[in-house]
Amino acid sequence: MRIMAIDYGDRRIGLAVSDLLGMLAGEAWTMQEWDRERAARRIAEEAKRREVGTLVLGLPKNMDGTEGPRAALSREFKAMLEEAAGLPVVLWDERRSSIEAHAILHAAGKKERAHRGTVDAVAASLILEGYLDSQKYTK
Repeated sequence: MRIMAIDYGDRRIGLAVSDLLGMLAGEAWTMQEWDRERAARRIAEEAKRREVGTLVLGLPKNMDGTEGPRAALSREFKAMLEEAAGLPVVLWDERRSSIEAHAILHAAGKKERAHRGTVDAVAASLILEGYLDSQKYTK
């Protein structure tokens, strides 16, 4: 089964999906959706269409490991996703994923203004890669 990672944001949501074996990160894209319930339903539809078995939702933590208001929103969104998709949702520490995504895009020669459209998809890919790497050592 595939695994889908989600970089949840207020305006844009980054999504990335693994291969069928759940070993490699594959396609990544960005969804624009402001309504959280509608976003959860759209993600559930994408997960079903792509035969996803597990959702991995980025949990934004402060650098000291504490959780702030963004983490609380992610926890609420987790419950919405579980209900909409009927799939397990794993919370994944996403500290620095957006910073690393910006660095990757910058290194690829993308101008800062062009990052907006793709940075969330890259961040979702980084979340997915981190999760997939962690699973290699637990199987």
